[in-house]
Amino acid sequence: MKLGLTIPYTDDVPRETTRAFVQAADRLGYDRIWVAEAYGWDAFTVLTEIACQTERIELATGIVNVFSRSPALIAQTAASLDRISGGRFVLGLGTSGHQVISGWHGVPFERGVRRLRETMEIVRAILRRERLVYDGEIFHMDMGLKLITHPPRDRIPIYLATLTPSGVALAGEAADGWLPVFFSPRHYESEIRPQLERGAARAGRPLSELAVCVSQPVVVTEDLDAGRDAVRASMALYIGGMGSRERNYYNQLFCRYGFEAEARHIQGLYLSGRRAEAMAALTSEMIDLVTVIGPIDECRRRLSELERLGVSELAIRLDVPGGGPADVLEALEALAPAGAAA
Repeated sequence: MKLGLTIPYTDDVPRETTRAFVQAADRLGYDRIWVAEAYGWDAFTVLTEIACQTERIELATGIVNVFSRSPALIAQTAASLDRISGGRFVLGLGTSGHQVISGWHGVPFERGVRRLRETMEIVRAILRRERLVYDGEIFHMDMGLKLITHPPRDRIPIYLATLTPSGVALAGEAADGWLPVFFSPRHYESEIRPQLERGAARAGRPLSELAVCVSQPVVVTEDLDAGRDAVRASMALYIGGMGSRERNYYNQLFCRYGFEAEARHIQGLYLSGRRAEAMAALTSEMIDLVTVIGPIDECRRRLSELERLGVSELAIRLDVPGGGPADVLEALEALAPAGAAA
């Protein structure tokens, strides 16, 4: 199983601390650095800086949305970063949600899965340096323009971060990888894998061609309650506030996991401004289902369980509650892939 790391897109962590973290990850044999994007730093600029500070680790957007940039600009930027990094770039795409797309970018949040499909098709055509003639349901290009630069690779891996059944099926059908968040091992075989297989069957390809890369919070601590508290703010934000009351994909996901009453209660509290209560309303079962929390040996055991389930890659969001940069680096080294450089 490949091990990757997610780093913040905010300024909560000083740049020099992040630089030390990613350079240690590069040295220790981690496979990939993932950078998300919402309304903080943009992912491509941060990854360009990291490309210039590292030697071998891959660099991935985890994710950029398909509403705020045109498919052509996404392709141009991906090709540029792939060149700067020496062919180390991976393109993670998603729809994000109503709050980011409409509230921040001022763009209607609609037809997300269709936009994902068309964006992926256009990006791939551009990277192959084909003349761009495309007649989709959303995008229409008829002038036959072609990328004038020469990307180092004519196909950059594309991972889709999708949660809805139709979005998960699209990943199974057409993506190189699927990047789920709030992944439940308990529901993978019964609820999730069939959706991936449905998409793969549409394309006539085996599901083994799809990398499953779980975005996984890993909290290293002896104090389980402190570990759970470390993820409450993020989980409450997504379940309660990342979207409208009618359309919150993260809330709907926990409803499908069997926590409908809890998810609706958390959303009601969060949207009424009672955020501390929303955080407190997260049950231990909800948190433990989608996180890895515990001492180093327990974290290793839980990560091995994911590998046995069929997860091929991880994008770890590493946290050490109450610890400083040295403690995080110690945990990073302890979880490093077997046979990593010292």
